[in-house]
Amino acid sequence: MNRTRKGPKYLPGDNPGTRDLESMIRVDHAGEFGAKRIYQGQIAVLGKGPKGDILRHMAEQEERHLAKFEELVAERRVRPTALQPIWHVAGFALGAGTALLGEKAAMACTVAVEEVIDEHYREQQAALDDSEAELRDTIEEFRLEELEHRDIGLDHGAEQAPAYPVLSAAIKRASKLAIWLSERV
Repeated sequence: MNRTRKGPKYLPGDNPGTRDLESMIRVDHAGEFGAKRIYQGQIAVLGKGPKGDILRHMAEQEERHLAKFEELVAERRVRPTALQPIWHVAGFALGAGTALLGEKAAMACTVAVEEVIDEHYREQQAALDDSEAELRDTIEEFRLEELEHRDIGLDHGAEQAPAYPVLSAAIKRASKLAIWLSERV
């Protein structure tokens, strides 16, 4: 007799919707933490130059996003990702590394990350019903600010960065992997 479980991976009495919401909040918290670290890395390299004020503006918005998701993690008792120490280092390294390649490469990083986040937030919004209208509205507010960051990056020469298609594709793949991992771990 085959005892392989073919049904959902939930225990009796579990609410699959709750588990999905926890995953959403966990990954969004991780993403905003990573974004904060990316900007900290970029500001460490470029903060005193002509792009410093722009980077600080975007970093301040990411700080606000992170604060909201920290609040949601606490209110809803969601376990943060166990990968946060990795994102702490990786986010800063990505920000500083692209900034060391120049202002346009830093902007290319912003564009790539924000394009992935736009898609990610859209998918989350589509999955939320009216019982989570407040969370859906928060995600939309933050998504629009992330698109503002993308547009700032485009306006400041992201597409003129050295090897832009390769750099952008690599950062997008890494961002998607980070999302996938943070939802689960």
